[in-house]
Amino acid sequence: MILIKAFIVILVTVSALIPFIKGNAKGILAFTAILLNTLASSWFAVQCLWGENFEFIFKGSYITGIIPVRIDALAAWFLIIINFVFLTGSFYGLFYMKVYSNQKNNIKLHAVALIWLHAALTGICVIQNSIVFLIAWEVMAFSTTLLVIFEHEKTATIKAGINYLIQSHVSIIFLMLGFIWVAFKQGSYDFNAITVYTTQHPEITILMFLCFFAAFAIKAGFVPFHTWLPYAHPAAPAYFSGIMSGVMIKIGIYGILRMLLIIKPDYTTIGYIILIISVISGLYGVMLAIIQHNLKKLLAYHSIENIGIIGIGIGIGCIGMGSANQLLAGLGFAAALLHTLNHALFKSLLFYTAGNIYQATHTLNIEQLGGLIKKMPQTAVLFLIAAIAICGIPPFNGFVSEFLIYSGLYHWLQLASLFSSIAIGFTILGMVMIGGLAMLCFTKAFGVVFLGNPRMEFHQVIKDPPFLQLLPLYIITVFIVSIGIFPMLFLQLLSRPVLLFTADLPLQHAFQLKTAEVLQPFSWAMWGLILLILAMFTIRKIITRKQKQSIATTWGCGYIVPSSKIQYTANSFVRSYRKLFRPFLLLYKNTREIKGIFPDKGYYATHTYDKIEEWLIDRPIRAFKSLLSRFLFLQNGKLQFYILYGIIFIVSIICIPLFYEKIIQFIAFLNQL
Repeated sequence: MILIKAFIVILVTVSALIPFIKGNAKGILAFTAILLNTLASSWFAVQCLWGENFEFIFKGSYITGIIPVRIDALAAWFLIIINFVFLTGSFYGLFYMKVYSNQKNNIKLHAVALIWLHAALTGICVIQNSIVFLIAWEVMAFSTTLLVIFEHEKTATIKAGINYLIQSHVSIIFLMLGFIWVAFKQGSYDFNAITVYTTQHPEITILMFLCFFAAFAIKAGFVPFHTWLPYAHPAAPAYFSGIMSGVMIKIGIYGILRMLLIIKPDYTTIGYIILIISVISGLYGVMLAIIQHNLKKLLAYHSIENIGIIGIGIGIGCIGMGSANQLLAGLGFAAALLHTLNHALFKSLLFYTAGNIYQATHTLNIEQLGGLIKKMPQTAVLFLIAAIAICGIPPFNGFVSEFLIYSGLYHWLQLASLFSSIAIGFTILGMVMIGGLAMLCFTKAFGVVFLGNPRMEFHQVIKDPPFLQLLPLYIITVFIVSIGIFPMLFLQLLSRPVLLFTADLPLQHAFQLKTAEVLQPFSWAMWGLILLILAMFTIRKIITRKQKQSIATTWGCGYIVPSSKIQYTANSFVRSYRKLFRPFLLLYKNTREIKGIFPDKGYYATHTYDKIEEWLIDRPIRAFKSLLSRFLFLQNGKLQFYILYGIIFIVSIICIPLFYEKIIQFIAFLNQL
């Protein structure tokens, strides 16, 4: 409890000092505050992962009542992920934000918002009082908005920030509905009151869980609640895009898992609902990612895809709990929790490398890039490792968590009914398509951005950033490789979070034994693959060490004067895919045909849009605007009409109380009819 109070004092003190600090010390002070918070919360988290839970009760106030702070294995797992991503991201941000050092006031507000966001995310993981939880959620939403709109001079950035803030408050509305419902019935804001109420009234557990699920799904970015995400990620500074995708959207996953433990709904029904939504999210996210031209927007849609993969694991785990299958539940929740960590690693790495590209070239348009591997080799290698990991290819971490999902589906299939077999087939097909389309997407992204020749001339020097800026990226890479090579080490850390869900089921140790049995050969195979690759390179070096190397131009396919325009563009690379999936995509074309013997310049450009956003947001808004436009005659600019409106309002206020009883009688008469 002393550590918690000390952290609050440090948080307030540092936030008050930053506006008065000059130079780069603002960023260093913000990083120090995040580091202190990380050390304190990680100490509790590590203890929890080793089996010790913590509970602190604060007195609160007359309004909030007591404020319980509880840290268990689930909260500990997310605290570890949040702290690691914030440490690496804020350290990378120290160098990334130097370019904006002339924007002193912006930097001050930005640094304070980053500290408060970290504190809010930490608080959300451990606070179990609904009013204080909502306050922390609001702090998170407001801080994130300030961080997203850092470059507020851009209209698109302001729109992205407002879009995020509005949808965050839609999320808060659903949270408030659930919390007020329980508080009204139980007279308590403690999360334990939710468990008591749902235990007494099991018939409303599904409805209550879906209320909370909608709130957390908006934050996580499940389809169709995802529409804020592709705007906020590209608008934010690249280092914060990595933090946002790495941990902030994962707080929605934490909320869903926490409510599963608290509400204890019909797990089978909820499992199928989550499974269907997750498969659709994964497929839709990767389908839209492929056709993006903005590198950060491409990565943003891949966040939706990976949230879908995490959701598939949660769905499988819920179905395992509903059928009392401890092995299935363990594999599902282990896959979801591990992929949460994996995605935080490789997606933050991808956004940081995208930040390197942006600062070197001042563009994120894939169509304008090319050949960067020659000028930014370290960034290219780091991007390639993260791309392989996100596609689920061994020997990196993404393969391990997806392998656990496939293992869970395999074991589920052995005992499945006809309906379950259909669901399994649907899920396997979705997972296979997600993996294949992800490989297509990142083959395009890496090939067009880093390979070939430059597609436009840059006047500035393009090179890798300094080593200190790349250091957090290398640290992330070490963990990406380590999880792939030593999967059991990290799964052992997951044993206690998983047992929170499976402790009431039989055969508690079956999960650990089975995963060890399945993953140990995989681990040996990965080591064999690595040794084989090293042996091949060693043999090649020995054979070619005495040969002379000659450098020549690549064969130009018959073109005497090669031009960068004869290369594949990002658009032409996925042309076959675009034609095949055209019914699911919304594309707009701008073209000028080439005609005549001496034609003018022609062009061909495509612009993509989200079809779900068009249907669920844009069309209803247009219909609402159309409805309101019918009443524009009321706002005609004539003073006498406005005076008349005021007189009508005053007369109505006076007359309604006088005729209140008659109005009630008239309504009752209508009801009798």
